[in-house]
Amino acid sequence: QVGHEPLPPTVGRNVLGRKVLYLPGFFTYARHIVEVDGKRGLFRGLTPRLISSTLSTITRGSVKKAFPLEDMEHVSNKDDVKTSLRKVVKETSHEMMMQCVSRVVSHPLHVISMRCMVQFVGREVKYSGVFSAIGRILKEEGILGFFVGLIPHILGDVIFLWCCNLLAHFINTYAVDDNFSQASVIRSYTKFVMGIAVSMLTYPFLLVGDLMAVNNCGLRAGLPPYAPVFASWIHCWRYLSAQGQLFRGSSLLFRRAPM
Repeated sequence: QVGHEPLPPTVGRNVLGRKVLYLPGFFTYARHIVEVDGKRGLFRGLTPRLISSTLSTITRGSVKKAFPLEDMEHVSNKDDVKTSLRKVVKETSHEMMMQCVSRVVSHPLHVISMRCMVQFVGREVKYSGVFSAIGRILKEEGILGFFVGLIPHILGDVIFLWCCNLLAHFINTYAVDDNFSQASVIRSYTKFVMGIAVSMLTYPFLLVGDLMAVNNCGLRAGLPPYAPVFASWIHCWRYLSAQGQLFRGSSLLFRRAPM
């Protein structure tokens, strides 16, 4: 995601048999990290990431208990169009509230996790532990330092939830025929498939949020020449868009080198 490519691209062939340049994939870089840092290098930022995930799960559960979705039945085939859509909107709004609160609570640990990981680029040891990282960010950037990159992450979450739920609802309502014997099975997988498709479209929000989390924080990965100093996440988005890099890092294996 941060654009650091320490290994050169290799020549390969696409499905049409033409020669193309491929950047190293996940397994190649995993071996490179082990060679440089040992196996522990593969787990940079793991502790704050685990704490972030735990906080997110606990927060979602707490919000769900504090603001239960009462008098709400799942959408069924017996509902008319307006009733079923109203249920989906109500359910998605409740889910959005839980996701936004959990994102705000867990984001500071996500910032620390990202900064721990990108220290690999410049071989720094500035962020060596969770508590020391918290103290350093407070000292250098204040409270706002824990929430850099939060807005694009929240926007990505909100767009993902609404697009995924509404698309799944309309496909199940209008595209899947009730007379089809496997209709219930197809409907059970629609939301999962839509989640994969929509996550690919909302990936740029994740990328921009993660880049803002490390931008201009004193680490080489967030400073020139590796990256410009961005004034805002919109500035970052426009820069990546102009470079054709909005989906940088989205593929783990077959990574075409940019022209």
